Amino acid sequence: MNPIKRKNTKQVMCGAVAIGGNAPISIQSMTNTDTRDAAATTAQIERLVEAGAQIVRLAVPDREAADSFALIKRQTLSSPLTRDIPLVADIHFDYRLAIAAIEAGADKIRINPGNIGSTERIKAVVDAAKVRGIPIRIGVNSGSLEKNIVEKYGGVTPDGLVESALDKIRLLENLDFDEIVVSIKSSDVVMNYRAHLLLSARTEYPLHIGLTEAGTPEKGKLKSAVGLSPLLLQGIGDTIRISLTGDPVQEVLFAREVLEAIGICGSGIRFVSCPTCGRTEVDLSSIALQIEQALSGIAEIRKKAGLPDMTVAVMGCAVNGPGEAKEADLGVACGPGKGILFSKGEIVSVVSESDIVSGLTALAEEINERQ
Repeated sequence: MNPIKRKNTKQVMCGAVAIGGNAPISIQSMTNTDTRDAAATTAQIERLVEAGAQIVRLAVPDREAADSFALIKRQTLSSPLTRDIPLVADIHFDYRLAIAAIEAGADKIRINPGNIGSTERIKAVVDAAKVRGIPIRIGVNSGSLEKNIVEKYGGVTPDGLVESALDKIRLLENLDFDEIVVSIKSSDVVMNYRAHLLLSARTEYPLHIGLTEAGTPEKGKLKSAVGLSPLLLQGIGDTIRISLTGDPVQEVLFAREVLEAIGICGSGIRFVSCPTCGRTEVDLSSIALQIEQALSGIAEIRKKAGLPDMTVAVMGCAVNGPGEAKEADLGVACGPGKGILFSKGEIVSVVSESDIVSGLTALAEEINERQ
């Protein structure tokens, strides 16, 4: 698999997590608990981390939430599971909440400078971030684009989103601040894609990519995959959030699936199976699912060990099986009542249909142990 050439952006640190530069694309999500409920929010952060989140964002709508943020930060630091997870404070309108969240231990804050108020208020936030040594994420959404920009472009457009983001970047740069992450999001797949292309070409700051308000899990996953994969394939994106209605753990799991499918991060096992046709003479759907499940443990071992993905191919017939999957580390080409086990295109053995799953699993374990 040919590696994707990532755009080399400026690197900033969100806690211990690097965003941009040569750092891996980080997966993040946002809690949907009431931040004022520290126990519930801390519990959800733990679930997000267990699912694979590397950055977690919390809404801070009022002073009580800011005070609770401080408690949540202390609680996460005291747990081996969450002590390294950066917490981001999401702020709108009130600059004092941004400062309070910074003082409470936020590792990054997300603001839209356009709704924070005067330059003096934005400077107060920037100065607090400088003292703490944390980055600021500029967040621009299609639903909150400034009125003058909407009027200028005759509606919400990719150019308008980019102009708004660049205006905010210049505002922070004029305050001598460049520890910046930028996001521009739309719920429209095409607009979102075009805006990211335009922004990536005009800034070297790291980009937080996502599709805002993507929808319920079924539809939202589809829209997110369609909208974000083309950006990732072009090397655009330094940190990612999949926005889904419901349990945010699903956001983390699906973000990982997207990155694995593209080959940006390892999945342990790269699973290949044919779509079946009239030549198929076994229950390939059942066999493929059983093999995928049987090898899940090996996949996790390889991911945790940082080993390269093992390619496993499950082919429905002996006509094209070994040839089409000759680069696979191992696989099976099925015939009437039997399976031909192969590795790197070479036949290893022939087993009965009932022994295909166990035979391929044993071969996978053998290859895995050698590595």
